[in-house]
Order: sequence, then structure tokens, then C-alpha cells
Amino acid sequence: MRTINKIHQAAYSPIADLVTYRAIPTASIQYIDPFLFLNHHGPQVYQRNNNGLPFGPHPHRGMETVTFILEGDIAHKDSSGHESVIQAGGVQWMRAGKGLIHAEISSDDFKQQGGPLEILQLWINLPARLKMSEPFYIGKQRDEIPTLPLDNGRAEVSLISGQWNEVKGAFDSADSIFLSTIKFKAGAQLEIPVPSAHNVFFYVISGELAVNTANVKALQLVEFNHDGDELKISAQTDAVLLLGHAMPLNEPVVSQGPFVMNTQQEIAEAYQDYRDGKFGSWEE
Repeated sequence: MRTINKIHQAAYSPIADLVTYRAIPTASIQYIDPFLFLNHHGPQVYQRNNNGLPFGPHPHRGMETVTFILEGDIAHKDSSGHESVIQAGGVQWMRAGKGLIHAEISSDDFKQQGGPLEILQLWINLPARLKMSEPFYIGKQRDEIPTLPLDNGRAEVSLISGQWNEVKGAFDSADSIFLSTIKFKAGAQLEIPVPSAHNVFFYVISGELAVNTANVKALQLVEFNHDGDELKISAQTDAVLLLGHAMPLNEPVVSQGPFVMNTQQEIAEAYQDYRDGKFGSWEE
């Protein structure tokens, strides 16, 4: 089993009236290559006639965003012409690549009716060879994402990308990134193989888990060493886990605002290209 280097607590970082916990980066950890950033919004309940999510039009370049809608919804729109409303249980995968503008807000129905909201957004770095690739967006609803019951139904894996045995994830990843959410009932146990060369992203969304003998609670991120190829997980309570793993890129990471590149010069170019309208036009 892999040993644990450190358990990191997510930082409380609200955005307007949106409850937000930031798992990375924090004062104790910058990133787990290639996983760069995770915001955990909610859980909270919005009243009727609310303003919804506050993420109006903004640019990105050089990375991918994967957004997990646990409760509520997201209305997505971007400068490449994509629009969708993804409901609870669905996932959005967007490659910013060479640049685009997008907005992530709540649907008109959610703003009128209110209700529970919980959303995670993960940023994944792109290798230098793909940072200026064409952008794309794919949104999938709950029933389009493969689910695997395990441990006699006491655990359920939603397979976002990569493979679990012979089952292929809902999204293709250029760098064979494995991503999943796993729901546990109290007492469930799983043994999950992970290549020893991969970095692991292990974030407890809710509940409490024991992983490789250490107890990990909600809003905690586990940083593992590279000394084993197995995770042994047992659920102390009902719990939900975000689990990913991937080969590290081992490339320089220079980030500023919504851009993630390899050099400061590339960041300056991203801002200039955005000002010059090279990220596409935005129409309300």
C-alpha cells in the first residue's frame, strides 16, 4: 500500500454568497501534478429568486476544467458556440487549449425555484504540446456516465475518464487521466490498484474514510508517496470521494488568473491575445 505524505485541509474561501472550499492550492500544497486546482462549492440551499452562480464570462488558456454537478445545475456557454444545462449527477469537461471565453451560471429555473447546490471544479494541466490545441466542450448528464456497483452494492463508482477493468469512462482524456467519483455506504471496502508512477488525487467530498490505515474526513485532500501501487479504502460513514490519478507532466507551471502556461512570457502573450480578441467573441 502507498504511504501518506500529508493530509491537507481545504481552505474556506467563499465567493459572494457561494460557500466555497479550496482544496488546492492552499498554504500547505500548491498542486499535485497534473491536478492544479479544486474548488468545492456548497453544499448549501438557495432560496427562490436567487442570483445563482456568479461565474459570468471569463477567459481560460492552457488547461482543462472538469466540473462535477452533485446538486443543482450549471448553464454553460462559451465563445466556441457551445451551450448546455447540466443537471445534478452530470459532468462537464472543457479544454481551454489556445483560449476561449466561457460562463458558468445557474439556469433560469434554478434561479427562480432555488434548491440545493453542490459543485466541484477541477483544473487539470495540459502538457506543453497541447496548450495551444483547439478548445472543446462536452457536457454529459447523469445517465450518460457509466456507474459500477462494487462490494455487493455498498460502493458505486461513477467513471468519468480512464478505465475500470473493461469499462471505459464517459470522457476521453488525452493523457490517460483516470477520474471518478465514488459513493460509499458505511462499512464498504475497496482495494484500488494505482500505478506506482502516477500521482493520486484523493479528495473526500463528504463523510469519513480510512485509506491505507489513515482516517480522512470531509474537505481533506490526501498527498501520497510513490512507494506502492494500491489504495485500500474502508468507509467509516456514508461518504463520497473524488479520486483521480495520472502520470505527472514534470513541466514548469506558470499560472496567473485564468491562464496556465509554462513561462511568464506565455502568460503575457495570453493576456495580449485576449485583449486582441483572439479568444473569440462573446454575445449575450
